[in-house]
Amino acid sequence: MECPVCGSESSTTLKSKKISSKSKDINELLLKCNSCNFVFRDTITEDKPSKFRLIISEHEKSIKTLIELYPDEKLETGNSLLSDIGQAEITSLETKQGKRVESAVAKDISTIWASSLEIPARVGISVDFSGKADSYKVDVERDFKFSVDDVVKINDSIFKIKSIKTLKRLTKKGFAKASVIKRVYGIPVNLNSYDYDLTNKIISKKLIKK
Repeated sequence: MECPVCGSESSTTLKSKKISSKSKDINELLLKCNSCNFVFRDTITEDKPSKFRLIISEHEKSIKTLIELYPDEKLETGNSLLSDIGQAEITSLETKQGKRVESAVAKDISTIWASSLEIPARVGISVDFSGKADSYKVDVERDFKFSVDDVVKINDSIFKIKSIKTLKRLTKKGFAKASVIKRVYGIPVNLNSYDYDLTNKIISKKLIKK
């Protein structure tokens, strides 16, 4: 707080009184300037946090809850939030006009959509057998890395990863973490050794005929 006499911003609080309204917290302060000893009053006004609708996805299940945020707080997709059911990453924001956006101020938002960071990542795997494909869903740690050219065992099949589809693109080189992968594509190889075995990570399997 700036002293009205000498302009110093160094002061000591002698007394503080909080007055709360429906949407704001107001602090009335009695201050003493540390430079010229002048005693003066000032106020600090702060918006109170409000509750916003939050829908957290846990794979096929969605959980509805509320989260407290300051009205002027800016939110963006990819931000992490700490809710009453754990950490979640924002995937989409719905405005009061019903539009889906990637960033907005909290007071303009009707619903925050997010995915849980407290559960394993669920990744799809397709192994192409030329005429049919085995399709799996596996649960792995969120920071587990899949790399193109990895040799993987799943059930009785051993396959090599040829491409990886992430939330943003399809790549035929490099690696990606499970948390951003939608599907891994592979072809069977006639090998006895492999980089890792995902058999005990299988959640579901189905056969797809071409």
